[in-house]
Amino acid sequence: MSRQHSASRRDRIVELAASNGLTSVEELSSTFGVTPSTIRRDLQLLTAQGKLARTYGGALSLEPHPEASLRQRLGDEFEAKRAIAAWAARQIVDGESILLDAGSTTAALAEPLTTFRNLSVSLIGLTALDVLAECDTIEIVLLGGRLRPISQSFIGPVTEVALERMSFDRAFMGADGVRADRGINEKDLEQTRLKELMMSRATHVYVLAHGAKIGQAPFHAWAVMPPRWTLVTDTSAPEHELDRFRERNIEIVVVEPAA
Repeated sequence: MSRQHSASRRDRIVELAASNGLTSVEELSSTFGVTPSTIRRDLQLLTAQGKLARTYGGALSLEPHPEASLRQRLGDEFEAKRAIAAWAARQIVDGESILLDAGSTTAALAEPLTTFRNLSVSLIGLTALDVLAECDTIEIVLLGGRLRPISQSFIGPVTEVALERMSFDRAFMGADGVRADRGINEKDLEQTRLKELMMSRATHVYVLAHGAKIGQAPFHAWAVMPPRWTLVTDTSAPEHELDRFRERNIEIVVVEPAA
């Protein structure tokens, strides 16, 4: 194998570690079609060069992962998010109590909610408020707390205390990444703690995540999922990643974005 090919592979390993967060020897071996021992030598060299940090069974990127602002994310994968939101709205029954997470995909759910005549919608952030605030057929409950400007979401003990006194028929969750083996990925532990509490208060839990987020782990904080939940994504989601959810008997809905 040429030195140029090996160098190219190592460059790609660094890129994968930066995008996925944590990268395993087995996954890299399968991706590049080389033996695990070859991958281990690559990781050893990249660690010595200061490009990666070795972990048990894999590697971790040393590059910080910048969190995209809500404004940056609103225009991404717009048709996929709208199709996901349309499916989510069809699951709701008039008269129910709904919990809506902050985020660009859950924000797309606000418009179809305005067609209901008798809903209680609790918001964990500001992303859907502009659309829903003028709808007089929906009761809006804004859960306060400390505002994270980058995501326009509330977090902290004030938000948690409010949630502990409520329950919901359905919770629609966002995610920075979602993996079958770990759950929802977010920037920090305070966010994941809150998401776990949100999911524990709902009878039905849906994670709304367009295909680019499936199998991804840009950060290192995780929300553990409840025993039963539904992943709602679009047709761009990698099939091999969806298979990992199926292996764990996680319900999956794949929607087709409008052409």
